[in-house]
Amino acid sequence: ITWTNEKIKSSFVNRNMFDFKHISAFDRSYMNNPGPMVVFATPGMLHSGMSLSIFKAWCHEAKNMIIMPGYCVAGTMGHKLLNGSRKVDTDKGPITVNMTVEYLSFSAHADAKGILQLIKNCQPKNVVLVHGEERKMTFLMEKITDQFEIPSFKPANGEQINIPCQPQVSATMSKETFKTVRSAGNQFEGMVVRKNNQLVLLSKEEAVQQLGLKPHTLNLNYKLCLSGLNLEGSVIMERLHSQLSSIISDQKLGTFKRQHDGTLNLNSVHITCRTEGGRSVIHVSWNVEDEPIGKAVSEILEECGEDLITN
Repeated sequence: ITWTNEKIKSSFVNRNMFDFKHISAFDRSYMNNPGPMVVFATPGMLHSGMSLSIFKAWCHEAKNMIIMPGYCVAGTMGHKLLNGSRKVDTDKGPITVNMTVEYLSFSAHADAKGILQLIKNCQPKNVVLVHGEERKMTFLMEKITDQFEIPSFKPANGEQINIPCQPQVSATMSKETFKTVRSAGNQFEGMVVRKNNQLVLLSKEEAVQQLGLKPHTLNLNYKLCLSGLNLEGSVIMERLHSQLSSIISDQKLGTFKRQHDGTLNLNSVHITCRTEGGRSVIHVSWNVEDEPIGKAVSEILEECGEDLITN
């Protein structure tokens, strides 16, 4: 009774409702006792356990009766009896069944209507059907899909299934961070920290200030040696500017600006041309925040090389 709710507990203060006056625990020695007896035994399908042991001891007597209370899986002793078998195989050989076999429709499982009502109340993200006939489980899956539009599965015994999920994490943020997120189109880079037993989303600036962190900038570099090209650096940069501006603009990554010293800049992306060992070398540097632009430029130079400048 300790497993029941408070209403039931309060209704049975003086008596445990599971303490039945005329029912007691069964002992295996009772199987050979003379006289009438009613036994409630599990499992209901007679595939193992106490119920199967009692059945094998009492099935030979025509005065005895077994009442099957529900569905039995094909292949079990219960299924064979419900289908009229009077001779069945056991671990000790075949036995003849003389006792009366009756069926009483009683099940601890919910029917399709009960399952659908449970799904409606619980509103789960997924439903896995693990018990029942395949044809009826397929029918129930279709009902679940039609009524609730919820993914459902009916894996076979031992079959592994993968259920995709999107975990949700709730976190608070400051008004300033919220405005930044809104203005950035709901895309935001920051840090989630636990503060006062609560998750808080901080911007990079807030994290540096509140956590006492030292900011670091990660710079990436790429260089291309133009060994077979005999052109001045200013000419190379002029042609490179023309070609890159067209390609990068088409990819909607921005527009390179040519500085007075001939270098090319787009945000943190910096392109220069130097002479090293008698060869012209193009240097590209950028910080990690401009990785899409820096990666695009380095891939273009890697793929086209000198053709990008000579064409």
